[in-house]
Amino acid sequence: MGSRARTRRAVAVLGFAGLLCAVLGAVMIVVVPTLIKQQVLKNVRIDPSSLSFNMWKEIPVPFYLSIYFFDIVNPDAILLGEKPQVRERGPYVYREFRHKSNITFNGNDTVSFLEYRSFQFQPDKSHGLESDYIVMPNILVLAAAMMMENKPMSMKLIMTLAFSTLGERAFMNRTISEIMWGYDDPLIHLINKYLPDVFPFKGKFGLFAELNNSNSGLFTVFTGVKDFSRIHLVDKWNGLSKVSFWHSDQCNMINGTSGQMWAPFMTPETSLQFYSPEACRSMNLVYKESGMFEGIPTYRFVAPSTLFANGSVYAPNEGFCPCLESGIQNISTCRFNAPLFLSHPHFYNADPVLAEAVLGLHPNQEEHSLFLDVHPVTGIPMNCSVKLQLSLYIKAIKGIGQTGKIEPVVLPLVWFEESGAMEGEPLQTFYNQLVLMPSVLHYAQYVLLALGCVLLLIPIIHQIRSQGPGDATRQPSTAAQPDRLPGPCTPLLQDSLSGQPTSPKV
Repeated sequence: MGSRARTRRAVAVLGFAGLLCAVLGAVMIVVVPTLIKQQVLKNVRIDPSSLSFNMWKEIPVPFYLSIYFFDIVNPDAILLGEKPQVRERGPYVYREFRHKSNITFNGNDTVSFLEYRSFQFQPDKSHGLESDYIVMPNILVLAAAMMMENKPMSMKLIMTLAFSTLGERAFMNRTISEIMWGYDDPLIHLINKYLPDVFPFKGKFGLFAELNNSNSGLFTVFTGVKDFSRIHLVDKWNGLSKVSFWHSDQCNMINGTSGQMWAPFMTPETSLQFYSPEACRSMNLVYKESGMFEGIPTYRFVAPSTLFANGSVYAPNEGFCPCLESGIQNISTCRFNAPLFLSHPHFYNADPVLAEAVLGLHPNQEEHSLFLDVHPVTGIPMNCSVKLQLSLYIKAIKGIGQTGKIEPVVLPLVWFEESGAMEGEPLQTFYNQLVLMPSVLHYAQYVLLALGCVLLLIPIIHQIRSQGPGDATRQPSTAAQPDRLPGPCTPLLQDSLSGQPTSPKV
């Protein structure tokens, strides 16, 4: 009896434990998603107490800027009207350092900040040195010539004379460092002296001179502390809620984020919108596929084919015109009216006429498309590669001798890739806090529920077994009685049972 009592107690304890686990698992199924959501919201908002605040303030991701130059092979032939031929040089790789300053929290659930960037050349990652020489279009001369196209002939002749006096030509041979970070040019000093408002720069001229040790403007974004629905969205840029570079209200809108973090809890229907000060416009990326980055689930977002389409192909882009062929965007209105165009590298995803007009271009998706891999639960980018190309529209301008007989062409200058991937301690912290812990809680709820159901089956099985054949043996029925030995009353008893009368023997 003692062993049976102990068994019953053990079974009862297991049954109670099973009930407890099942109830706890069911409660977790209801509560855990809310807890995870609250934890994510707490850690992705722009607040000094959030886990991601330091990542937002001092971006720990090592960013690299890779520059590819288009070296002009036949500059003299171009002046005679022949098709341009280019040779891609690079990459020339720079480590990009970012940090935010002047961080000011405002009373309307926004924060304002300036983000500064600086660049450091990485010779070990580059295919060449900054001292390498390269033949490039003289942007100052060719852009100035385009601006003079509709001016009186007398002004054009004066400009031709000025170019000749200063030794300016349509193409130049300069070092990578000069083209990147600036060079002294007497033409700049002359223009700034007599036309002080034409160029925004007063010293050296370089393609990336304005980016080094400078900021991209004053951003004011929503923190998400009071209103989660607007988290990371740009409220104003340089005090403006919209820009005035373009010809439609839609194109002038400042949409999306500042391009560093997005709202959490994404779905495949989500799009990535951000405002780019360098492109002077808002951009929109679309979902392509899900994937994994270092064990972290991600959504990959890419540029739609309509990103740089002209107005005839994609009507909403009409405000960015005047346009040329589809696939390139005219950014002259935000780049001192120089005929500059933005596109994908090698005119990928653009009208094939553009690539066919320049020898040496080979557009392909693998090398020239851009992407962002974002953790969909938090909206934090894990890995990115943004590739863009800057081109110059050139042609012969009657009256300006330096332009010769140049046939109209969109000539690529450089294309660049800005890439970065989370790694090291920041990646491990992110994984542990925002990926591993929620996953453990997610699976724990189902494990507890399953364990509870298994433990609850133990008392049921024990009860069924305790009422099995053994109990029937202990309480046998009459029909199951064994045969008795014959006795004096047996015949009488048998006859009585059979229902036949018994007659006495004589």
